[in-house]
Amino acid sequence: MALSIGQLDAITHRYIMPKLYDAIFDSNPLLKRLMASGQYHSVPGGTYVEIPLAYAAGSAAWYQGTETLNTAELDQLTSARYSWCNLATPITISEEDELKNGGSAGVLKLLASKAMLAEKTIKDSMGTGLYSAGTDTKSIVGLRDVVAIDQTVGGISQTDYSWWQGIVDSTTTTLSISAVNTVFENATVDSEKPTVIVSPRTPYTKYYNLLQPMQRFTDSETAKGGFSNLLFNGIPWLVDSHAPSSHVFGLNEKHLWLCYHPERNFTKTDFLTPINQRVKVCHILWMGALGSSNNRLHFKMSGVAA
Repeated sequence: MALSIGQLDAITHRYIMPKLYDAIFDSNPLLKRLMASGQYHSVPGGTYVEIPLAYAAGSAAWYQGTETLNTAELDQLTSARYSWCNLATPITISEEDELKNGGSAGVLKLLASKAMLAEKTIKDSMGTGLYSAGTDTKSIVGLRDVVAIDQTVGGISQTDYSWWQGIVDSTTTTLSISAVNTVFENATVDSEKPTVIVSPRTPYTKYYNLLQPMQRFTDSETAKGGFSNLLFNGIPWLVDSHAPSSHVFGLNEKHLWLCYHPERNFTKTDFLTPINQRVKVCHILWMGALGSSNNRLHFKMSGVAA
């Protein structure tokens, strides 16, 4: 029987690159933008996260002389109510592995590596949650529900109240500049317009190919974050691998609110050790909600052919 370890392996250390490389996780450009903007809000508590809404205009009428003026009170205000959602990922380390990884033998420290992976894991899950369609009732409300015409979002039915509907194009299958511009214009009111477009790689590439070579302008601020982009009507178009296939979203970030509890903002708990195992476990926790304050200022194309 041949020995499994040869002479060179017996006297030569393996070389380990002194850096942990990411071979698993997807990009998170939309989450990065929301967390970097003024729309990432600390909410210290409450049974719900509520966003006040003005949903009806007042009344005004011309009058002359001593005519009686209208004094009727109008119901114009309400609020969208979003439930708190919780997300957790564990960091589990056995005592044996930690001992083996100690001293000079541990080129990459196990605890630091696992903590980095845990943070990437929880943010990757949040990136997926941003686009959820309500199939996981424990998840934050996702954009496929927010930018729709037939969902109940924030406790308000889009079927009953058309002013709460998003701008949706579910029929366009062949991406064209004019088709995107139509939904863009429909989601624009005066100076309010979408501030970012996100999609998977395929629609982005199709848009790239529609442009003339000298018109492939990019947004330098987005590029600083490491994400490639094009411009459409002066706003960045980003590739987000979490976005569902065949979808293109145009979002007005002024009306998207990513809220978090200050004691659960990717917070690492203390390590605990079970009485019957030589391991230690902690969690990274996030608690918050995603809300929209004006759905008609967002658009969605949901049938773009892959």
